[in-house]
Amino acid sequence: MNRPRVGVTLGDPWGIGPEVVAAALARPEVRRACVPVVFGDRGVLARAASTARVPLPRRLTVIEPVRFDPGRFRFGRPPPLGGAVPVAWLEAAVAAARGGELEALVTAPIHKALVAAAGFRFAGHTDYLAARFRARRVVMLLAGPTLKVALATVHVPLKRAPGLLTTSGIVSTLAILDEGLRRYFGVRRSRVAVCGLNPHAGEGGLLGDEEIRIIAPAVARAKERGLRVDGPLPADSLFARAARGGPWDAILAMTHDQGLGPLKTVDFERAVNVTLGLPIPRTSPDHGVAYDIAGKGTADPTSLVEAVLAAARMARAGASGGARPWPR
Repeated sequence: MNRPRVGVTLGDPWGIGPEVVAAALARPEVRRACVPVVFGDRGVLARAASTARVPLPRRLTVIEPVRFDPGRFRFGRPPPLGGAVPVAWLEAAVAAARGGELEALVTAPIHKALVAAAGFRFAGHTDYLAARFRARRVVMLLAGPTLKVALATVHVPLKRAPGLLTTSGIVSTLAILDEGLRRYFGVRRSRVAVCGLNPHAGEGGLLGDEEIRIIAPAVARAKERGLRVDGPLPADSLFARAARGGPWDAILAMTHDQGLGPLKTVDFERAVNVTLGLPIPRTSPDHGVAYDIAGKGTADPTSLVEAVLAAARMARAGASGGARPWPR
C-alpha cells in the first residue's frame, strides 16, 4: 500500500472540526502520507480554511451527502437540530468504509448533546462505529508519545461504571488491546498495567471490593491466556510511574476520567483516540468541538494532524488487510 485512502469527517461544522481538518490537509506530511477523502460540505471547509489562513489542496475529494444551507451558518452557534448534519456526514463515511472505498477513518469531534437532540442514539462515535461495523467488542485507546491508555468503561455516568465492570469484559478488553498494540504499534509482546477502581486499589477490600471480585480474577485469567498484565494497581501512582519510563506498553483504566485525565495532562496536543476492534483503523483527535474558539482561527490542529498520520500508518501496517466490502 502506497498512500492509503483515509476518510475524514468534518464533525460538528459549528465547532473547530472544519478548521483543524483544513489546517491538517494543508500540511505536506499529511498529503504525503495518505489520499484524504473528506465527508462534509465544501463551502464550510472553504470558510474554515480561510479562517485558519491555510490553502486547501487543489485536488481534494469532498463527499457532500446532504444539502447544507450556508445562509445562517455561524461558527460556534449551532441550531437546535443541527446535529443531523454531522451524523449524515458520519453515516456516509462509514458506508464508504463498509463498501471497501477507504482504508482508514478519521472523525472530527461532534457535540454529543446536539446529535442526541437530532435522534442519534449512541453515546459517541465509538458506540456508533461498533454497531455499524457489527463489532462484538471495541476498545477505546488514547495513544500519546508518553502514555497509551485504554478504557474498560467509556462514556457512562461514574455511578454506573462499577456495575458495568465484569471479569470476562476486562479479559476481552485486554485481549483486544494486546492485539492492537502488536498490530498497530509494533509491540512484539505487550505488557499492560491494569488500574484498580477504588483508592489504593481497594486496600484489600477496605475501600471497595471490585478489585477482589472482578479485576484481580480478570488479571489472573488474562495471564492464563498468555497475556502479560500487572494489577490491579493503584491509579494514583501508576500513571506517574508509567510516564517516567515504567515497563508497560499501555495502561487499562477502569473509568473515562481515571485514564484520560492523566493522559491529557502530559499528552494533550499529541494524543490520538484509536478505536480497536474494527475492521479498519479509526482515529480521532482527543479534543471536543470547542464552540468558544470556533471561527477565530486559533484552534490547534496538532491532534487532528496526528490522528490522520496515525490512521495512515495503521493502514499501511496492514491492520485492515486492505479495503474490503463489509457484510451488510
